[in-house]
Amino acid sequence: MKLLKIAGLFVTLTVSVICNGQIAKTAEAKITEKAPFDYVVEQFADIKVLRYQIPGWENLTLKEQKLVYYLTQAGTSGRDIMWDQHYKYNLKIRKALEHIYQNYTGNKISEDWKNFEIYLKRVWFSNGIHHHYSSEKIKPGFSAAYLSSLMKATKTTLSPAVTEIIFNDVDTKRVNFDESKGLLEGSAINFYEKGITLKEAEDFYAKKTSPDPKKSYSYGLNSKLVRNAKGQLEEKVWKSKGMYGAAIDKIIYWLEKAKGVAENKKQGDALGLLINYYKTGSLKTWDDYNIAWLHATEGNIDYINGFIEVYNDPLGYRGSYEGIVQIKDFDMSAKMEVVSKNAQWFEDNSPLMPEHKKKNVVGVSYKTVIVAGESGDSSPATPIGVNLPNADWIRAEHGSKSVSLGNIIDSYAKAAGKGKLQEFANDEEEIALAKKYGEIGDKMHTALHEVVGHASGQINPGVGTPKESLKSYASTLEEGRADLVGLYYLYNPKLQELGLVDDWKKLGMESYDSYIRNGLMTQLVRLELGANIEEAHMRNRQWVSSWVFEKGKKDNVIEKITRNGKTYFNITDYEKLHDLFGQLLREVQRIKSEGDFNAGKALVENYGVKVDQKLHVEVLERNKQFASAAYSGFVNPVLVPKLDKKGNIISIEVKQPKTFAEQMLKYSKNFGFLPSEN
Repeated sequence: MKLLKIAGLFVTLTVSVICNGQIAKTAEAKITEKAPFDYVVEQFADIKVLRYQIPGWENLTLKEQKLVYYLTQAGTSGRDIMWDQHYKYNLKIRKALEHIYQNYTGNKISEDWKNFEIYLKRVWFSNGIHHHYSSEKIKPGFSAAYLSSLMKATKTTLSPAVTEIIFNDVDTKRVNFDESKGLLEGSAINFYEKGITLKEAEDFYAKKTSPDPKKSYSYGLNSKLVRNAKGQLEEKVWKSKGMYGAAIDKIIYWLEKAKGVAENKKQGDALGLLINYYKTGSLKTWDDYNIAWLHATEGNIDYINGFIEVYNDPLGYRGSYEGIVQIKDFDMSAKMEVVSKNAQWFEDNSPLMPEHKKKNVVGVSYKTVIVAGESGDSSPATPIGVNLPNADWIRAEHGSKSVSLGNIIDSYAKAAGKGKLQEFANDEEEIALAKKYGEIGDKMHTALHEVVGHASGQINPGVGTPKESLKSYASTLEEGRADLVGLYYLYNPKLQELGLVDDWKKLGMESYDSYIRNGLMTQLVRLELGANIEEAHMRNRQWVSSWVFEKGKKDNVIEKITRNGKTYFNITDYEKLHDLFGQLLREVQRIKSEGDFNAGKALVENYGVKVDQKLHVEVLERNKQFASAAYSGFVNPVLVPKLDKKGNIISIEVKQPKTFAEQMLKYSKNFGFLPSEN
């Protein structure tokens, strides 16, 4: 499960430079002597591209640096998988656009060329021709005739049929959740062969049974569903010698090198299982790997790699490829471990129905980490927190790992635009609270969301997994449920009792202010006028906020104020809002525990999809004064090994890309392992 960067995150964060439990004072001194780090690479369209640092890199041993390097190489080796997963023509289109970009020698100061460059950068950022967040097809700012002239001038080959797709209304949505358009028929995602119906797919997986019903396999996680020559459905498994085999073999190559420098036996054993999974495609091995990975908690380096999050599948089966390589931030992790150690208290004192509470919350770990590299579904757009694994039975029996991406949050904050808080906050008190408690509030909500939220609750005996029972609504309901756990406890004296905050009430007030402000208003800057909300996290923030707003109208819990033609939301009773969050949490857990599809659908459709169009017009107009883009993402630092005469790595230097295009073109050249058609 991912916690995505939230629009309107107005905080200032710092990350301590820590390694092996020791503050790196000498490294800190060196950093202060350098010129200020340039966090912003460039901005175009609705996107800002940023950089992030790897504090404490020089304090890692060479063996640890090698492990990080090998893991980042493994992650990036699967880059093209994500592109092909997003849309079957993405690789063809990308290769054509890059060929034009590198070989065109004509007029490069024209508006058409500038728009071509912007379009290519938007495609790079989204890993394909559909917007990374809205999943709508990206519209070029140039004509088909102009593209044709560029292709002719550079001798670029792209079939007319595929060229037309860039401009026409075919496959306009990467992931469609509007049932009237067909969940599969209306989605361009390359997880299901065209022509396969929703009923066929559901019937196919309804026949799948695991050897142990209580430990169900994640069927469909690592395959494409296709129709064979006999017209029967079958899976093309993503594995070595299978679909995406050329890229997966490279992933395996680097994972084997990583295994050779593993920090300990448990870590090495987990890497061995991951390698075996990639070789065989076995979902049993995937489960074994996840359990081994969960228990490999010693050492300074950790990672995420595989086909993991299912948000891009309208049916919730198939995992998008991703990789994140992490270095532990020991100082912040020690503080957040307090939340993990008290997970059972949070569960016992939650407003859930007694039968839906876990009697024994197992193995929830939480750490703040320093990201060293990201790939696939996590790059360039990245989460700020991750909780894995996703299999409910593994979480129940073995626990989960939660991480907060500390240096990513730090970079977001330091590159953030100014003034939006003053524009959209209701009054000076709200602004003052945000400035004082916004940083710790965001950290605490992330921790509570990931550690307590995703680990909380249990499914009733005999009820299927959420993707089976709640179907296309499973992801947004799960993210909203985790958000609600966080919101419920952000306004609770237990946080102060644990020494995590100095004033629980003011922290809770600020957290509630910012959540409602974002859920009902500021996140709308991410949508085009007239659009419905499709993205799972954005939906959950709206249905949570809209539900408590409506249910609190009788007592005027949240006021909608119009002042000087501008809309504001003012919370008048934080205690009652806290109770409303608890009521909603109780209901959402009931929906999950009982597999109540109709109630889950009604909650999301009635509160989380439709947008107040009048308010949307206003928010977009008010936002025009700010130069900052609605979305941000990152280039990755480049790890450059230095070799001796025998080819052995003797040191690894961290360098920063100068431009977004530089990194994207190098990735395509050095990690373009897949053919244009797969």
